[in-house]
Amino acid sequence: MRRLALASIGAVAAIALPTLALAEMVSGEVKKVDESAQKITIKHGPIKSLDMDMDMTMVFKAADPDLLKAAKPGDKIMFEAERVNGQFTVTKIEKAK
Repeated sequence: MRRLALASIGAVAAIALPTLALAEMVSGEVKKVDESAQKITIKHGPIKSLDMDMDMTMVFKAADPDLLKAAKPGDKIMFEAERVNGQFTVTKIEKAK
């Protein structure tokens, strides 16, 4: 019985794990910051973890409004983005070195 329970847990984990997307640092350039709407527009390269295979410019929601204080239009950045409640969301921003 115990082996069956462990096998079931393993099967569930094997199914669930591939659906977890790991965030990756992506380079980009800030085009616009809208602190009142908690959004940032970034021109960026591919984001494989979000199934984006080409360069584009898009608007992201900020996971934390304080993230937007560290960026202004024209800044070169490295950032992480995830899908949160169906929205593309920036979870981390660093100035590019």
